[in-house]
Amino acid sequence: MKTANSKSSVYSGYAALTTAAVVWGGSVVAQKVALDPFSPVETSVFRGIGALIILIPLWRWKEGVVSFSGKDWRNFFLLGLGVLGNHLFVLFGLQFIGAGAAGIIIGASPAITAFLSSLILKDVSLRVIWLGCLVSFLGVLSITGRSAVDGVGSHPLVGGLLVLSALVSWALYTIGCRKTMERFSPMTVTWTTLMVSLMFEIPLLAINHKVLVSGMETVPVSGWMALLYVMVFATALGQQAWLHGVKGVGPSRAGIFGNLIPVSALFFSLIILGEPVGMREISGIGLILLGVWLVDRQSRAVF
Repeated sequence: MKTANSKSSVYSGYAALTTAAVVWGGSVVAQKVALDPFSPVETSVFRGIGALIILIPLWRWKEGVVSFSGKDWRNFFLLGLGVLGNHLFVLFGLQFIGAGAAGIIIGASPAITAFLSSLILKDVSLRVIWLGCLVSFLGVLSITGRSAVDGVGSHPLVGGLLVLSALVSWALYTIGCRKTMERFSPMTVTWTTLMVSLMFEIPLLAINHKVLVSGMETVPVSGWMALLYVMVFATALGQQAWLHGVKGVGPSRAGIFGNLIPVSALFFSLIILGEPVGMREISGIGLILLGVWLVDRQSRAVF
């Protein structure tokens, strides 16, 4: 029988997971807004530096001093490449596709992670999850194959493929984190891999920049607000809310809340950016969520 405290923990976990999913959906729109004054690399670098300013003091306060071996740093280096790919592919993709469409594609992340995990770790047979992965892929295809809409994206196929590449990078990062998370906390892995990704991104500013030429004074308030949102809410608050939720309800139940991300992104893109929402977007999100549900259902049936 569940106690009052355990029920409170579950409800608190649900609230935290919902918050994280809504915040992450909004971050897709915020990144789209930030890309008006900032270049993709500038957006990623400023986001990373701002997040580290928040995360490292918080990490020191919660965990104190943690020592890392040479092998640990090699692992962080490889995981940092996954963070690098995820951040840059999304930002470059948003130059060619609408935020709402990008958010819908991101909803396929659980299915893509399960697909790659079955190939690399062989934890679940591909024979079991292939149908769910296929349905999610059809949902992605319906979005990336749409006709270009003025103000939404001039090359949705290119943008969709870049966002899809970001999901592959994140899936590989997630898979690679499994062993590392046995020794280190999620917060430790978050800031170390984010720092590694910045080591690669900062040199790229030489070939991809806007503000460094035009000057900080050219950035409108909306650009700074969007960047601040991504730094504080999407990276710091969102991450901690998600971890709190996972602790309260467990990772298996937590995963389903990721399905709220495309819904949130579509809502914010409509309200803030005025991007149109039609039957293609609705059918795309339906197929992606159905595919994720099938993957989850089929995986549970095996275990």
